[in-house]
Amino acid sequence: MTQVYRSELTPLAFLERSAMAYPTKTAIVHGEDRFTYAEMAGQARHTASAMRASGVGEGDRVAYLCPNIPEMLVAHFAVPLLGAVLVAINTRLSPEEIRYILDHSGSKLLIGDSELLRPLDSIAGALETVEEIVAIDETGTSVPYTVTSWEQFRSRGSDEESFDWTVDDEERTIAINYTSGTTGRPKGVMYTHRGAYLNSLGEIIHSRHSPDSVYLWTLPMFHCNGWCTTWAVTAIGGTHVCLRKVDPGKIWSLIEEMGVTHLNAAPTVLISLVNHPDAQEFKDGLIVTTAGAPPSPTIIEALERLGARLIHVYGLTETYGPHTVCELQPGVEELDVGERARFLARQGVSFIIADPTRVVDDQMGDVSRDATEMGEVVMRGNNVMKGYFANPKATEEAFTGGYFHSGDVAVWHPDNYIDLRDRSKDIIISGGENISTIEVERTIVSHPAVLECAVVAVPHEKWGERPKAFVVLKEGAGASPEEIIDHVKSNLARYKAPDELDIVDELPKTSTGKVQKYVLREKEWNGHERRIH
Repeated sequence: MTQVYRSELTPLAFLERSAMAYPTKTAIVHGEDRFTYAEMAGQARHTASAMRASGVGEGDRVAYLCPNIPEMLVAHFAVPLLGAVLVAINTRLSPEEIRYILDHSGSKLLIGDSELLRPLDSIAGALETVEEIVAIDETGTSVPYTVTSWEQFRSRGSDEESFDWTVDDEERTIAINYTSGTTGRPKGVMYTHRGAYLNSLGEIIHSRHSPDSVYLWTLPMFHCNGWCTTWAVTAIGGTHVCLRKVDPGKIWSLIEEMGVTHLNAAPTVLISLVNHPDAQEFKDGLIVTTAGAPPSPTIIEALERLGARLIHVYGLTETYGPHTVCELQPGVEELDVGERARFLARQGVSFIIADPTRVVDDQMGDVSRDATEMGEVVMRGNNVMKGYFANPKATEEAFTGGYFHSGDVAVWHPDNYIDLRDRSKDIIISGGENISTIEVERTIVSHPAVLECAVVAVPHEKWGERPKAFVVLKEGAGASPEEIIDHVKSNLARYKAPDELDIVDELPKTSTGKVQKYVLREKEWNGHERRIH
């Protein structure tokens, strides 16, 4: 019998191919700097060579603490090129949280932006496994402890050193991404070469990328490896436009200047864009992929009126970022913009590279597809994590019944689309009635004076708990709490309307734009005991 040979799947092959297919094409734009695909591949080899000379070997963890700069993008290829594992750290974490991740992951090398390394003085000398800290200085920021400069580190390597753009096992860990840790210590989610490869292809397909894509980095690269877009845009030979900090005015100028065709962002970032003074119609269209929270019909409608095409995806860190997509159905585009927006707010169906997503009851049975019965969203397939690093107990619990349990509550529509109703801990059970905070939030932001809002459960002597809203008004807009509550009552069952509504200047958020409801909830429940549903 003839021997059949096959290659193990790895995102490393993406950069190897693009450097061959598009050697002179611009791969990365950062300010005035431009790098071709041939240069990007050379930078990856050079960085891997420097790591090898610094004692990093196969299986070692290499941590990066960087904003969306070229070095962070190149790291997604340089680290696995050496057979090592990338640990991209959330740039908004406290020094103690960063210390925990470095120690737990067993990271051997920390490479960071000097501006982000500077506050780590209190932990730099107490790290258990980090042998060297390397500082990339873009802003002229001094670091008050001993570090190796990026130039010194790079001098150890060469872009001529030979590396194979392959792996011997596609199930090898390529990255460890730490969860937000809102209910305890963050967990290290392990991604494989195979999973990253396939989810990258899913990103290309569902976000409609092509070699003409000009992708603006508004989503942090540390977040699920930029939803695998670090690898996806490279695979298709598009252009990465790096952005050090999310600034709505800067985003609008780059869209115009660079001819941006795609960006990914949480709904809160999109809210800031459409309400910015520079907001204008997209001359050549723009594909916006959004996740992090269900976008309200209001923000979807606003984007579409500017000419953007919005793609709504849903997932978690444990699913390499996006896992489902709200696919357009025939006839949806002909709907009134408001009706279309309500359809697009659904989470939809699984990515083309994943198994079907289910909504199940407590016995793992499918709930009725009647858009009413609620259950938990569970997933499995190529883009579900390998497991939690050094935490077999949590891994076993997460995969009870053979599926990954998301902790998200949804209904299942007759057309097979899932539609989130809440996180399990966010569902409000008031006098035995379930209230979806998402449904209430969508109604509140449909008020013309409201910019964004969050709804949480608060204790109530009679009903156990009731909804309370925290609202940010649009600049220059005026509306009283009573007026907004009346607006909800006129659009939803009265029992779903919040009893209380606070007008606030801003909402607490994660670095990726998710509203931190637990911050609001914990303050309200101080001194009370709440059962997590």
